[in-house]
Amino acid sequence: MSQAPSIQWFPGHMAKTRRLIKECLPLVDAVAEIRDARIVLSSKNPEIDKLIGNKKRIIILNKTDFADGETTKKWCDYYASKGIKVVCTDSRSGKGVNKFAPAVREALKEKLEIRKNKGMATKSLRIMVVGIPNVGKSSFINRLAKGKKAKVEDRPGVTKGIQWVEVDSSLELLDMPGMLWPKFENQTVSEHLAFTGAVKDDVMDIELLAVRFLELMAKKCPELISERYGIEGFENDEGYDILIKIAKKRGMLISGGEVNTERAAITVIDEFRAGKIGNISLESPEDIESE
Repeated sequence: MSQAPSIQWFPGHMAKTRRLIKECLPLVDAVAEIRDARIVLSSKNPEIDKLIGNKKRIIILNKTDFADGETTKKWCDYYASKGIKVVCTDSRSGKGVNKFAPAVREALKEKLEIRKNKGMATKSLRIMVVGIPNVGKSSFINRLAKGKKAKVEDRPGVTKGIQWVEVDSSLELLDMPGMLWPKFENQTVSEHLAFTGAVKDDVMDIELLAVRFLELMAKKCPELISERYGIEGFENDEGYDILIKIAKKRGMLISGGEVNTERAAITVIDEFRAGKIGNISLESPEDIESE
């Protein structure tokens, strides 16, 4: 088994985001937390719990088209049992996004009733949207608001400031920058975040990351690796040996016939992130120790 990469990342703008959330929380009626459906536990920022306290929350499981459908259903059932509103979406295709506004109104029905009784029924609901980098937050907001605002780029930390986005006359969103937390205590969490691109690739060894990913896949769903890369009999191999097999199968060689493992590593990680290897959920409710 290869050594786990050490991943720590907390740029200054993350600390700034934490302050912004504290300052802006009194302005909103609820918080929508976007998570990656493939890593529902790892993409839950423990800082968010501390920051939002008892404020109403809606959880959005995004990138469901990349996740295993049965596992996503288990997550929905789990949160429903806890009385937490969950919306499953894929912001690339727009699937499920139209369920968000009704879920918000359901979660805030008591507040809406109070406003109605006070003659304030036309006042729009304000929702803060939070999430770690690269969970598809800006893409989700663009889908919901039909592209009115929120810049999107496929890399962590692109949203630098806050912005209000009007969905319609009854709903406004406060888009917050993506925020990680100061230290990853759990190595599995840090690896899962790195696999999905929540941590910048330039702070880690991409080959070691691919090796760790392949070792996990060899145990979890070897058939998907076999089908994607046309290799067999690797289930008990070290991750680096699997990477070499993939590189050879794809013809990734450099001068002298040496195997280009770096290129193979980039390919494997990129193809997982793009959903090309298959619908993969790295975590399920069975993994919960304490939520």
